[in-house]
Amino acid sequence: MKFPYTEKVLEHFRNPKNVGKLEDADGKGLEGSPACGDMVAVYLKVDPKTTVIDDIKFESYGCASNIATASIITEMAKGKTIADAKKITWQEATDELGGLPPVKRHCSVLAVEGLRSAIRDYEEKHGLVSEQEPTTEEVVRSRLKHVMNPMAGLDIVRTELVTKIEVKEGIVRVVLDLPSSHQFANAIKEDLVEKLEALWDVKEVKVVFTEG
Repeated sequence: MKFPYTEKVLEHFRNPKNVGKLEDADGKGLEGSPACGDMVAVYLKVDPKTTVIDDIKFESYGCASNIATASIITEMAKGKTIADAKKITWQEATDELGGLPPVKRHCSVLAVEGLRSAIRDYEEKHGLVSEQEPTTEEVVRSRLKHVMNPMAGLDIVRTELVTKIEVKEGIVRVVLDLPSSHQFANAIKEDLVEKLEALWDVKEVKVVFTEG
């Protein structure tokens, strides 16, 4: 039986480039969900003077296409400015790999979105976002869809851990249906706060746990 993948896809699957995690990343993004079968995390180190991506790593959970597209996209982004890296499209990544089966093209979309999410995280942390929309409950909810619930492998919004969101005068208050003593409480809180503090008009993030 013939593999439905090109040799280049198989090469990047067997020997992926830039695998790992940057602990001191300047920007990071997470897209997808292990419960859906595919997830990509992207980490960036950026030269603050030139905005060139000096280093980039990824962690991937999923199929050969997922790993291969994340590998090729990190290779394409390395050495580019964040402005140029943002222009990389899923079609360019697919073409660079010599093509993907139609049913697997979503993997290249996921990898590109992971890269763009990491770039957006960097831009927000460094005041480089040109269009600054006010933070609303919907904006917060959208961000929280990128905070994972380790107990379910899905985000904390879809698993209904988030019971209330309040946004007022730069203060965001999020109520979680989880006791503070839970083994994952601190990890979820840290991830949640990091996602929301990057928003330009957020002054403080308050996380409230429901006990019992």
